[in-house]
Amino acid sequence: MLKTHTTVAIVYDFDGTLAKGNIQENSFIPDLGLTTEKFWKEVKKITKENEMDEILAYMYLLIEKANEKKVSCKKKKIKEHGKSVQYFEGVEQYFARINQYAKEKCINLEHYIISSGTKEMIEGTSIAKEFKCIFASSFKYDHEGVPEWPALAINYTTKTQYLFRINKGIHNAWDNSSINEYTPPADRPILFENMIYIGDGATDIPAMKMLNYQGGTSIAVYPSKTKGAKEKAQKLLQNDRANYIAKTDYSENSDIVNIIQGILDQIAAKESIRQYTK
Repeated sequence: MLKTHTTVAIVYDFDGTLAKGNIQENSFIPDLGLTTEKFWKEVKKITKENEMDEILAYMYLLIEKANEKKVSCKKKKIKEHGKSVQYFEGVEQYFARINQYAKEKCINLEHYIISSGTKEMIEGTSIAKEFKCIFASSFKYDHEGVPEWPALAINYTTKTQYLFRINKGIHNAWDNSSINEYTPPADRPILFENMIYIGDGATDIPAMKMLNYQGGTSIAVYPSKTKGAKEKAQKLLQNDRANYIAKTDYSENSDIVNIIQGILDQIAAKESIRQYTK
């Protein structure tokens, strides 16, 4: 048993990992009078026509359509759309259970989000309180809470930056001085080897690959009822992008919970032995 607590971080993508579909699809896009298919098709069109980052394109289109349809897009209203999120099975109960399991192993467990989804909506969900920090795409607002400009757009490759921020204990997106300053790996608040990344697909590959390279662990999840989803996850496993695959079921004794508990067991055992080398 560990004599002192070590800190472990579990980092989650949000859409398709903890919640079904994209968070904007639950109520915001329908409020704009658009189908999901039509909205994302227009995003693709704007992206190609303007040589635009796809995340910036969806953020632009959300606000453009909201203004066109006279739908409120003030920060408070955007946040309220998080209440309509649909979670995968067991998600809301999962955090208390896994935190207790970690505590019994003398592990200080922290949870983080790194997502291309809308931060304000994620902050409006019932599980937002479970996260030490939420890194997600967000807007800059004026004095009346109306979006003026994208404040942060997180895409495929920029997700890796936030793994380094977590590794160095930087809980904001603006401190570029600390992120670039050299800190010996052993002196960083959360070692990469004590980090777990959970994601559902292609947008998570750079983060998974980078964390694997740094000695951490990645888990690719898939919805069991979606045709071809398991095969896509298996490819990530076969191509050394992910270390494990599991269904998006966070119920007690589910595959992903058993995997996470097994990883925590390994970390606890390794840290226990490491104490005798100091």
